[in-house]
Amino acid sequence: MCPSVVIVAPNLPSVSETFIQAHVERLPAEVTLAYGSPPRVGKRVMLSWPRRAVNKVWRIVSGSEADSATLAYERVFERYRPCAVLAEYGTAGVGVMSACLRARIPLIVHFHGYDASMRDVFVEHAATYPRLFQQASAIVVVSRAMERKLAAMGAPARKLRYNPYGVDCLEFAGADPAHAPATFLAVGRFTPKKAPQLTLKAFAQVRHRVSGAVLRMIGDGPLTADCRRLARDLGIEQSVTFLGEQPSAIVRKELRSARCFVQHSVVAESGDSEGTPVAILEAGATGLPTVATRHAGIPDVVIDGKTGFLVDEYDVDSMAQQMVRLAEDPALAARLGGAARTRIEDRFSIERSITELWRIIQSCVASHGGGEQNGRF
Repeated sequence: MCPSVVIVAPNLPSVSETFIQAHVERLPAEVTLAYGSPPRVGKRVMLSWPRRAVNKVWRIVSGSEADSATLAYERVFERYRPCAVLAEYGTAGVGVMSACLRARIPLIVHFHGYDASMRDVFVEHAATYPRLFQQASAIVVVSRAMERKLAAMGAPARKLRYNPYGVDCLEFAGADPAHAPATFLAVGRFTPKKAPQLTLKAFAQVRHRVSGAVLRMIGDGPLTADCRRLARDLGIEQSVTFLGEQPSAIVRKELRSARCFVQHSVVAESGDSEGTPVAILEAGATGLPTVATRHAGIPDVVIDGKTGFLVDEYDVDSMAQQMVRLAEDPALAARLGGAARTRIEDRFSIERSITELWRIIQSCVASHGGGEQNGRF
């Protein structure tokens, strides 16, 4: 049994990073979240500026390889005595791997999306990712596409663990697509990989064929202003509502009132891709069909023609056609939404996801020497 786990993250989890918060709150262990660089625990900076300055001078004089971040993580380990470290994102794994190696603590690295897709990240970590793959006790991926990508980059197959996100199926429930108006809902940050402008273009076609159709968009980001202008240019401004960033309670309310969930994810010019979008899991758990793209982990969740419809990236016309089908056929929306709910309950519940992640952590601790603290602290 592993009584204590340190989770390492680049920053405090954002509103959209519900998967990290779920790990913090639901893993059956004493969990400590260390975030930022240098790492903090709560409001406590684990290595002060004076100590960092002294360490920098010491490294120059002595040739020591222990940088300030490594020393700060060692302080975290000394204080909280974890039997395992879970790094959220590959980049966070790189930052903590030296400290884990020095402390002889097993490192589990959880990849999520940009860290396994962006070209700039691959360039920056061309030397460190291979070391990370070698040192990590397990490499957790959230989609089959990500699993193939990391394997092609050299991650050992024996270390790769497919464990998609999960959602609370008790919290996300209650949609009634058969009786809901022709309301389409999109939830996600307004970023290039989410391509909200393509969702707007598809909806513009829908609006010309289904007079009562509306689109409601939850989220914010660098493309928000452009999308507002595009809605005006397309003549659909009165049928599109931009709700901005919203808490989970509002997301659940909007899902329960919709006919269909929509998301046109694409590979961005930077290479940035999705992992498995949590919002699509939440929509399915609520009982909504989804119209989305064949992108990253989406086909792992949405079964074309059975729980929703899939189209190719940038195929706005096909997306519009499938949205029109669901706008004109509420019985079809209800049938697909019911199947989506069943699929999420069976394969993508939060209980299943956390149980599997915990099993991975425990197996790494056991193979590293057992449940006792094995480090030098």
